[in-house]
This record gives sequence, structure tokens and C-alpha cells, in this order.
Amino acid sequence: MEGLSSVQWIDAGGPVMIVLAVMSVVGFAIVLMKAWQFIASRISATAFIGSALQHWREGAGREALALTEKAPGPVAEVMSIAMRGQLDPRLPEDRVREEVMRVAAAKLEDLRGYLRGLEVIGSLAPLIGLLGTVLGMIEAFQSLQAAGTQVDPAILSGGIWEALLTTAAGLIVAIPAVALLNFFERAVERVKHRMEDAVTQVFTQHPHPEPARAAA
Repeated sequence: MEGLSSVQWIDAGGPVMIVLAVMSVVGFAIVLMKAWQFIASRISATAFIGSALQHWREGAGREALALTEKAPGPVAEVMSIAMRGQLDPRLPEDRVREEVMRVAAAKLEDLRGYLRGLEVIGSLAPLIGLLGTVLGMIEAFQSLQAAGTQVDPAILSGGIWEALLTTAAGLIVAIPAVALLNFFERAVERVKHRMEDAVTQVFTQHPHPEPARAAA
């Protein structure tokens, strides 16, 4: 078994191995795409938050806004919208909050894109592998029955290990998919928490009185 090539492994596992191979390729493509998206989006860029909120609390709203507008990442973009709306007394606060929520939800949904595919692969790969094992065991026992009284233990043992290949392959595909899915989901949750925390401070710590809004 150690001397088998990848093609021989797939051939030994039958059509189920082909399905699992396709799922592994799709899963790998999703992982690469999400890793590139997270890096390009600069979701970990949060160093500016403390300074921006400090300026905001001290009443330097324009300086705080300038920091968020220069900073990369979805957290900075959402904070910029919140600060810009708070600095404009013509805009009711409820409308500003709605816009912030809309943009934040769109950003988070974009970050969650295609993660459902990893979840499906992580759930289905072991089941497909188990199905291949069951089908392989059925075939092995059919071969044993056809041999009649001339039973060769090699027929049974060979059929069993070939059948078990699909279960192993299913787990090999599923385990990294589930692990990386949890990693990406945790990263999105951190972005969501940082957004909520920063935006809440923007709305609860006004840089100056807003008589026009209060009158409205």
C-alpha cells in the first residue's frame, strides 16, 4: 500500500475517490481565495482605533475622522461612516446608525462568502468516504461469496483495505476543511466585535453638542 501512487489510490477507491479528490481541490481553492481576501482587506489593521477614539473623546472629531479615513480595512471604513454622520448635525442619528449597520453587515457578509462551501465539504467528505467503504465492503463480500469453497483470505483482506481507503480519504479532506473553516469564522467574529465596539464608542461619546439634531 505504501508503494501506491496517487493515481493508484484513486483507482483503488473507485468513483468515490474521484468525488473526494474534486472536493479537496474545491476546498483548497476556497482556502486560497479567502486567505487572499483577508490579507487584501487588511482585516487585522486595528492599530488606529485607540488613537482615533482618543481624538474623538477629546472633541477632535475631524482629526479622528482623518485617522479612520487614512486607515485600511473594514473597521476603519465603518468607523469613518459613523464619525462623518455624527459630525454632520443635519443627519438624524437613527439614519446614521442604519447606514452604519447596512455597511457593516455588507462587509461581514462579504468576508463570510464561500465559507459555506468549506462547511459543506467538511460535513459531506466523511459521509462520502464512509459510503465508499460500505460499497467496497459489499463488493469484497460478493467476491468472497463467488469464490465458494475456494476461499482466498487475500481476496477479502485486499477488498477490505481498498474499501477503507475512501473513509481515510474522506477524513483527510474533512479535517483541514473544518479546521480552516473555524479559523476563518473566528477571524470574521473578531472583525465584527471590533466594529461593534468601536462604533458604539463613536455613538456614545460625542465630540461636541449637536443642537440641530437635538432640536429635530
